[in-house]
Amino acid sequence: MPVGSALSSGVEGFNRASQQIERATADINRASLQQQDDDQLAQQRQLQAASKDEAVTPPVSQPPRIDESLVQLKVEEFNAKANTQTIRTADEVLGTLVDIKV
Repeated sequence: MPVGSALSSGVEGFNRASQQIERATADINRASLQQQDDDQLAQQRQLQAASKDEAVTPPVSQPPRIDESLVQLKVEEFNAKANTQTIRTADEVLGTLVDIKV
């Protein structure tokens, strides 16, 4: 594999990992905001029900998947580190080749 190809693969992989990291952090943020909204809605329903002496039922909604987003964030962190090491290695090899030719 040519050095330039390894270098471009490393850069492409790093960029892809960066995009996935941004997506995972946005999902974590969105899930956190959704959880806060659900908590506020539940509190409002409890207050309304308490004033009317009605039974309180929690809102039915999908629980946010923060855990999956956190795992994805960690996976992409490792991907970014691996691609960074690929870039460093390609740079070192290229430097060695230039030193040999000179």
